[in-house]
Order: sequence, then C-alpha cells, then structure tokens
Amino acid sequence: MTLNLTSNHLKDSIVASNAEVPKINRFSSALEKIPEMGTDYQITRFLFLRLLGWVYLFAFLTLVYQGVPLLGENGILPAERYLDWLESRHGSSLAAFMERPTLFLLGISDDWIVGLACLGASLSLVVLAGFANMPILALQWALYMSFVHIGQRWYGYGWEIQLLETGFLAIFLAPVWEIRPFPRRPPPIQVIWLLRWMAFRIYLGAGLIKIRGDECWRDLTCLFYHFETQPLPHPFTPWFHFLPQWALKFGTFWNHLVELAAPFLVFFPRIARYVAGVLLVTFQIFLILSGNLSFLNWLTILPALACFDDAFWRALLPKKMLRWIDSQSRITVVSKSRNRLSWALVLLIAWLSFPVIQNLVSKGQLMNTSFNPLHLVNTYGAFGSVGKVRKELILKGTTDAKIDKNTVWQSYEFKAKPGDPNRPHPWISPYHHRVDWQIWFAAMSQPNSQPWLIHMIWKLLQNDPGTLSLIATNPFPDVAPKFIKVDIYEYHLVEPGSNEGIYWERKYLGNWLSPLALNNPNLRKYLSDRGMVILQ
Repeated sequence: MTLNLTSNHLKDSIVASNAEVPKINRFSSALEKIPEMGTDYQITRFLFLRLLGWVYLFAFLTLVYQGVPLLGENGILPAERYLDWLESRHGSSLAAFMERPTLFLLGISDDWIVGLACLGASLSLVVLAGFANMPILALQWALYMSFVHIGQRWYGYGWEIQLLETGFLAIFLAPVWEIRPFPRRPPPIQVIWLLRWMAFRIYLGAGLIKIRGDECWRDLTCLFYHFETQPLPHPFTPWFHFLPQWALKFGTFWNHLVELAAPFLVFFPRIARYVAGVLLVTFQIFLILSGNLSFLNWLTILPALACFDDAFWRALLPKKMLRWIDSQSRITVVSKSRNRLSWALVLLIAWLSFPVIQNLVSKGQLMNTSFNPLHLVNTYGAFGSVGKVRKELILKGTTDAKIDKNTVWQSYEFKAKPGDPNRPHPWISPYHHRVDWQIWFAAMSQPNSQPWLIHMIWKLLQNDPGTLSLIATNPFPDVAPKFIKVDIYEYHLVEPGSNEGIYWERKYLGNWLSPLALNNPNLRKYLSDRGMVILQ
C-alpha cells in the first residue's frame, strides 16, 4: 500500500460520508485510518527492535565489565560521591532526581551496579531474540538512563543520549503487552515519522557542525587526517588513511552529500526515501569499517531504517523467509487508545523539538546536547574539528626507589588505544573501552584538567585490581610500582605491507606528567581537594 493509494482511500471515504457525518467527525475518522499504514512496516519494526537489542546488549555489557572499576565504591570516579554532591547541590533527593533521574538515588552499591547492568544485558538478549513489548523496553530505557546520569565523564558522549532518545521512541513502536516477533498490532505510523525526524536531525546536525567548524571540512582535506587521528583505529583504518588524496577528498564530499542533502529526502515519497535510507545506512557501514566508534554507527542506522517499508524488504528477502514472516503475521487494526497515545507522543516531540531546531539554525550550534532531563529530543554532531596530529599518552612505571638517568621505565598497555608500535590494531566495536577513549581526549589537554587520570595513577601505584582490570597488561604483577609518569608521543600509521609487524611510527615529544609516588604531598592534596582520597 502506497501513500498515494492510502490518501485516495481516505479522500473517498470522507467524500462518501459527507452528507451524514459532521466535518469534525470526518476529520477524526481520517486520523483513525492513518495508522493502518503501519501494516506496511511490520518487517521494519522487527529489524529495528532486533538491532536495538544488539546495541543495548553492548551498552550494558560495557557496564557489566567496567561499571564497578569506573563508578563503584572504589572506582576511578565513584558514583556515590557524585550522587552525594548532586543531593547537596539541590538540597534533596527529589530535586536531584528532577535534574538527573536515576534509580541509584534510591541507593547504590557495587552489587547494584553489576546487578542492574546484568538485568539490562539480559533484557537486551530477550529483545534481540525477537520478544519485545512496551514494559520491557521502558525498563531498559529507565535502566540505561540511570547509568548515564551517574556516569559523569565516562558517559558524556553523544551516543549515550542518542541511545536514550532511540530507546524512548522504541517503547511506542513495540506492542503494549504482546511478546512475539511479529505482533498482531501494526507499528504506529506516527512513530515511523518520528524516527525519520530523528534521522534528519542526527545527520543534518553532524553535517552542519562540520561545515561550521573546521576549515578542512570546507576545503575537503579532513580525511587526510581523520582516520589516523580518530580515537581508536582498527585493522582497516590504515587502508583508508593511505588512499590517494583525490579519493579522500571525494570521501569528504560524499560525507557532505550524505549529511547535508540526503536527510531532507526522508520526508519525500517512497522512492526518494529509499534513496535516503540506502545512503544513510551505507554511510554508517563505511564508518564501521573505518574505525572503532563504539556502538555509535550501529545506533545511527536505527532511525534510518524508518525510510524503508515492507515492500523494500520483500524485494530483498528470500521467499522462504517471507513465507515464515507471513505465517507469523496476524494483523489487526490499531486500537483507538493506542492511536491517541501515538498522537500525544507526536505533540510532545514537536514541543520539545523547538530548542533543537533553534540550535540547528544557530551559528553557535552546540553538538550532543540535551534540552530536557529525560533526553527525549536532542541535538547531535561529531568531529566538528579534526586533529591534524595524533598524540598519545603513555603511562610508565618503575619499581626503583629513586629516579635517575639509569631508571628503567616500563609501559602500561591499554586494551584498545595505541601504545606498543608493534601491537596490531584491535577491532572492538560495538564494545566500548571507556578509559581508552577518554585518554584520547586527555592527550589534548593539561594534567590538571584530568583528575580522573590522576586518580587512576594513584590506584595503579597500589596495583588496585579494579583499575588493573581496565588495562591490557600490568608490567608490575608482583610488586606495585614506586613511581608512575606520563610521557607524550606523536604517532603515525604505517602503510600496510610496508613494514611487516610494525603498525605505528612514533616520536617522543616530552614528559606530560612528572613522576608521582604515593607519598607525594601534592598528589595527595590534589586528590583530597576533589574528594577522591581521604587523608589519614
């Protein structure tokens, strides 16, 4: 069923009943029929919810394995201390909840962090397996928002609020109670529209922040640097980086075409929407193949799926699979109460979109920003500026009691970030190593602005098991180091095949942080002033 056929059907119905039904009733009747178009998006909903379950799974698995060492009682940035500060700032738990809604305001412990993360991961497997309804998705959304709101620096990335906005819309896409891969109730067409609106904002926001930001996006040279300087390269990254410059310039132009032009097509009739959807989805696949960007690219595919109706999928899927889908589908009409709820959602999103639109048209555009505490409608963007040189911080320790020119320093290796030039590039996406990502930002700043890293060093000086679980190798398994320092290097990718077994060339730039020891009074005062260490 196409939009034109449906529109004609509505028009004929209204004309036929003109003599008997008052105008207001005819308009209401027309609105009641519009959601029946959702029967054309059964397969789209199925694929959307499965991919959402996949993204949620890795988001929660990150918390299962990293939540306690990052946010636990003895974590690098303890969430309990943050919640105490939040409550003292607002004067009560209720006021704090209104600004940062989180279940952890009711109580927090390491067991609760792991327990709720495991619950979220388990629910993700249920959704991934094909069983999702409103309560399950609402619980997932509430759980993940609870972690985002205690996550502090670790959860300050755009994909966190993007997952919350996507997860919120998914609640209304799913059936109310029914749990089966192809529910009897069709997906409300209003939610399909809202997903297209979200795709439009994500891509256009990313395109505008680039054009308004770095000059290299305007002269088409940003990809000369981006692949090498992005947070966490993976095995295919060097192949992209060493493409001919004309190809890299074309890639930058293609980026602008996809982010600045294609988003408008999501509101056009079917064929134009298909074109938009193919461009948006393949663009994200290209990004997945070029670097480790957590689950961001998988997540960004989700709203673009709303460009495709079931006619698109039926042209691609095998007949055997289509017969199974048809055997599972038992479509009934959308209930009136569900229809009213969907229109109420449209009005809410429309109201919350006003500051987002103002931000998009502003010369001072903000990226990855929420304008409401539930993150229901947000503004997005990425890589508004591109670094031209890759700098890496390397943590080094020694067991020597005194430091002199003969001191032997041994390096800590992280799980994903570049370190040893001879170590192959890892592929970790859609999983996310949050310390590795955050230290990429730290290399662009000064030590005093990175208290989390200073606290991490304090813990490494004690061979703290939780902190050590976040890194790949501990060069001091038997005795904790006496001193730890941080040096800074310039890194450059090695062209594939040019030097077998070597993946980076690096140049020492100097010392970023002088050697620190546990008995260093300045270190203890720095951490004490920030509530990270209680002086005895």
